[in-house]
Amino acid sequence: MAKTIIPFGPQHPVLPEPIHLSLTVEDEIVTEAVPALGYVHRGLEKLCEIRDIHHMIQIVERVCGICSKIHAMCYCQGIEEMMGVEIPERAKYLRVIWSELHRMHSHLLWLGLFADAFGFESLFYQFWRIRERIMDINEATTGNRVIVSVNVIGGTRRDLTPEQTRWILSELDNAEREIKELESTILDDYTVRKRTVDKGILTKEQALVLGAVGPTLRGSGVAEDARQLGYACFNELDFEPIVEHGCDSYSRNKVRFRETLQSVNLVRQAIRQMPDGETAVKVKGFPEGEHTMRVEQPRGELFYYFKADGTKNLDRLRIRTPTFANIPPLAAMLPGIELADVPVVVLSIDPCISCTER
Repeated sequence: MAKTIIPFGPQHPVLPEPIHLSLTVEDEIVTEAVPALGYVHRGLEKLCEIRDIHHMIQIVERVCGICSKIHAMCYCQGIEEMMGVEIPERAKYLRVIWSELHRMHSHLLWLGLFADAFGFESLFYQFWRIRERIMDINEATTGNRVIVSVNVIGGTRRDLTPEQTRWILSELDNAEREIKELESTILDDYTVRKRTVDKGILTKEQALVLGAVGPTLRGSGVAEDARQLGYACFNELDFEPIVEHGCDSYSRNKVRFRETLQSVNLVRQAIRQMPDGETAVKVKGFPEGEHTMRVEQPRGELFYYFKADGTKNLDRLRIRTPTFANIPPLAAMLPGIELADVPVVVLSIDPCISCTER
């Protein structure tokens, strides 16, 4: 049987990410997938050598706009641990509130794109309409809808008033109700199940060996989530990883849907348990030594490596984003599926190639 090599990307109508895959196809069945990265270069890590540690917060936020709050939190926590800085308890809760709001708007964006991938335009608009509620909360409480810039080394630059927290809880009640109204469509519709069930299989063993992270890992039955480390105030919240055991695109879809509702609950818990007090402490001096920091992005574990020599600039900053970790598992998912299913399976890992390459 003749083999055909088909280039997929770096641009594709269904996938707004600059990823390139060389797909070997036999009779419409993919037999091999070889990814190629390297289409986006911004030099963000290199900037640590000329921007001081405080200015770098705004740089790392631009690694990925939709995860900007969590990038900044990871960076600030790493610097704080290197310098032995203990931030106020209220700041820990505020960081969790805004990071879980970011997780919600990231998952809602993905759920809309996933629905659009198999032709459900109305469902796409419904998820994005709910996402607007979350972005309105970001705008009202931080001044911006995407890159919120609330983290500083030592805490947060903004606080929430009692009126704002009551309004957030009210908006989350509405968002939760609207999300649940879409559950039967995104999880039980015949077309959705036909395009996702048993598509893009990644077994539990493969997920562990190939280093999958986030919903890609938890959709293969592994209960691993960096929030279990208890950073910020997660050790004070009632939290268990969302896990599905189908090991396919449908399971990854279900994990993200359930995590969206879980984030609503985590924000409620954080608001109700948040103590009074200051939101930041003054930080003097500069970090020295080497350190690593891990947090959970919407796409999975985010890893930062720091090297500092006691001056205002870092010697080295290395960032590993979750999409980079999920590329080898993606290459293992594609062989054996039909060519028409490739866009949906690729989208099932929620790829962000721009932040992967920086």
